[in-house]
Amino acid sequence: MIRLALFLAFCLSACAPRQGTADLRIGTTGERDRPVPAAPSGPTEPAVLRASTDAPSETPLRTPRHLKTSLAGISIQAITFDARSHRLVVADQPSGPASLWPDARAAGRALNGLAAVNGGFFTPEGQPLGRVVASGKSTGSINRASSLGSGFYVEKNDRPALVRRQGFSGGSQALQAGPFLVENDRTVPGLGTKVSSARTFIATDGRHGWILARTGACSLADLATALTGATIGGIRLRSALNLDGGRSSEIWASGALPGGPAFTRPLWNKPVRNFLVLKSRH
Repeated sequence: MIRLALFLAFCLSACAPRQGTADLRIGTTGERDRPVPAAPSGPTEPAVLRASTDAPSETPLRTPRHLKTSLAGISIQAITFDARSHRLVVADQPSGPASLWPDARAAGRALNGLAAVNGGFFTPEGQPLGRVVASGKSTGSINRASSLGSGFYVEKNDRPALVRRQGFSGGSQALQAGPFLVENDRTVPGLGTKVSSARTFIATDGRHGWILARTGACSLADLATALTGATIGGIRLRSALNLDGGRSSEIWASGALPGGPAFTRPLWNKPVRNFLVLKSRH
């Protein structure tokens, strides 16, 4: 009997759960089921890198260059640049067209520029058809009567912009022209559809990217449609302002620019009153 009792006691102790094993099993199961701790509220390293990539850079992104392309069948010759490293200055001729420079190339070279295009409209007498500010010196009066003066290229406190004439409040450089072709990513309605001619325009992505361009023959409406949502030289246009066109349209790029030198000015072109000249800020 004693042996039987000892045998039964041994069997019962062997079948009983061990406290240590039970604790370990529960602990392991608890680690699996426990919610993963929330990530810190700050961004992880990849998110920081993406934010750094998307954020505006303090380093200029684009070296100015000359290029040729086409949009909707319209040939375009363009100068692209970053306004943080380069700027536009107005080259005006107070004594009238060709009194200082016969063309954009001469004006650009005289001002130690890298590129140049013809500027705003002018009267048969050679007076500016709108307000012009060249390096702080103002001439002409604001054109309030025509779409040819609906907007301004203006530089104020070293910041360039395209603005409506009602929003113009002066600047160190300013050139009135028009009409707007694209404004805030939208095609401007009511533009002419019948007259096909060479065009010159200035455009921006609304930040640092800028474009000066001369086109082949087209209507203002067709050009506006082609430019809306378009990208030229890596710059997506957000707003574009028409400059003087037709027999005034010309563009020059120096050999210092990638894609240069280039000079497009047909023999039948006439002298113009002023120019926009691209220069380095340094």
